Amino acid sequence: MRSSFAFVGIASTLALLSRTGTAVEKAEPQARAGMAVWDTGRPSAESLLPEAISAKTGWSQIQPDQKPPASFTGDAVATNGRILVVIRKQGAAVEVHSGGEVAAPRVRCVLQAAGGEPAARLIRVALVENTKGVVCLEASFQTTKGTGLAARFRIKKGDVALETVPGAGASGLRVECPGRFAMLPDFFADDIVIDAAKIPLAAVEVPSENFVLHMAGNGEAIAMCVFENRDQDVRLTLSGDGEKRVVTGSEIRFGKDRKIWIGLLEAPQIWHVAAKAGDTGKVSRMDWKIPFRAQWRVDFHRTDDLIDSSTLLLQEKKDGDYLKPTLTGDVHSGWAPQKITPEQVRKGYYPAWSDPEGQVYLMPSDWPAVLRGPVILFPMNRVAETPPDLFTVVDLARNCLGAGPCDYILDLEGHKDQYKGRATCGVRDILGRIYSNKQQKEKHDDVEKCLKDGLTFVTHIRSRVAAYLEFANKTKQYLAEQGKAHAELKGSIGGLEKILQEMDACVAARQGKIKTPADVAEMNEQFRKDVLDYEGPDALEKCKKYTSALVEIGGNQDELVAECRRVVKALRQRAGIVMAMEPGMAAVAGEIRTRTQEVLRNPAWHEGANK
Repeated sequence: MRSSFAFVGIASTLALLSRTGTAVEKAEPQARAGMAVWDTGRPSAESLLPEAISAKTGWSQIQPDQKPPASFTGDAVATNGRILVVIRKQGAAVEVHSGGEVAAPRVRCVLQAAGGEPAARLIRVALVENTKGVVCLEASFQTTKGTGLAARFRIKKGDVALETVPGAGASGLRVECPGRFAMLPDFFADDIVIDAAKIPLAAVEVPSENFVLHMAGNGEAIAMCVFENRDQDVRLTLSGDGEKRVVTGSEIRFGKDRKIWIGLLEAPQIWHVAAKAGDTGKVSRMDWKIPFRAQWRVDFHRTDDLIDSSTLLLQEKKDGDYLKPTLTGDVHSGWAPQKITPEQVRKGYYPAWSDPEGQVYLMPSDWPAVLRGPVILFPMNRVAETPPDLFTVVDLARNCLGAGPCDYILDLEGHKDQYKGRATCGVRDILGRIYSNKQQKEKHDDVEKCLKDGLTFVTHIRSRVAAYLEFANKTKQYLAEQGKAHAELKGSIGGLEKILQEMDACVAARQGKIKTPADVAEMNEQFRKDVLDYEGPDALEKCKKYTSALVEIGGNQDELVAECRRVVKALRQRAGIVMAMEPGMAAVAGEIRTRTQEVLRNPAWHEGANK
């Protein structure tokens, strides 16, 4: 059964490069308390309540230098001051609390055997590591069929994640954290956000790519799953009716000897959802402020059931410029957040921004589809002003996986944008000043450099357009072949082909205006012949005629390369949706997502990557 629902595309570069001046190599927030582990002395039939955790009546703390008990008399409890983990004798799950501050566990983790059979009862729990920096519990469970399952559960000082290392019989982990929204951040395109209210199915499989976010509570917590196995997709389960329908949990395979981490990002209003985006082209003041400065991701639902992901602009001072943080800090002018002028904001180039007090404003667009609600905001990465005791999505992923593996998994190098030559509008401005001041002979070399830089720029952008067109042609051929080989998938494959046809329409609309680098080279030669050292009264007008034609070429190229990127991003997101709804499309859609990531790598700055 196919369904119309919104996946909000997201995805995960973890480059907290020290060169940016806005990031740290690894987040090391201060712990609220030290490491500790207890035996409660009496098994609890229900999840521990905050008052029981606070009182610790009858509990026995096991000191680091103390010989661990052969077995726990009651339940096993461990904390690092930021999260608290409970393994109950009468339970079948590992329960993760927010440092004992909520009435129920924020997350329940259930081991699964091959085929998804869950643990049904605890057999044994042992303390295998207890130091000032690490506590590790080893637990053995059994399914209703008698299958044995084991894993080690480790927490480290200052972290907000529980590390799970599979043991004998453990094939996967079910992470239960009920909520309406689950998200898969996509750092090359738009996020995939699953809205349970729009999915009637009991379960869906989604492309994993190492991260799943469960938006928990009423905006005060995000449960984040981080895992090393990206070979198998994640299965999400759903239940409930109408607006009360929720994603109940995610089921993740370990893979061979691979780990899974369950982290908690917590702060008042650490994520927010707005039911409406406001009117297209009009500024809408949200009834919400960002609780702290960071790189906030803004995910709009679109009328075509896709997601449009943007970066929230941060205003430095009243009526001043805005900063647009990036995942890598890499912009064409250097390693720093990009500056956006108030005029660009007023013209609607950016759909979301905040003022110096953190008040958020939205101005949804209508191209290529109308942006509407719900709109979801959450902190993707840190900036210089992000409080050191708060984690973002990038921080948590880096802390779990480590810097090197993160950079590899998230293809850090592929996110760096490129800027070559000089933009055609820049050439116009420089030549205009020189010829207005009648300095063309005096600044002959500067004029010559401008001509060369402009040609370099046009050539570079055109090369990116060519790469997208080559991608489209090869991908259409691949889809056509798959359609012939799998007649039962023809409808779904046709949907992907239809998206690619949008690129053909974009190219056709600009074909006569973008010209070629050879055309610009010819224009340059004519300029050198007729205008370069010319000092006649019409020299400025001749110069303007050249720059006007050059800017038209450059502007159309810039628009076309951005349009091509939008098409590829939409194709990537739609492939993720198809994977979830139609298991038979998994191989084809997976290949499409691999191809799209490759062509989206190292964009030209004018493509508007990570907008």
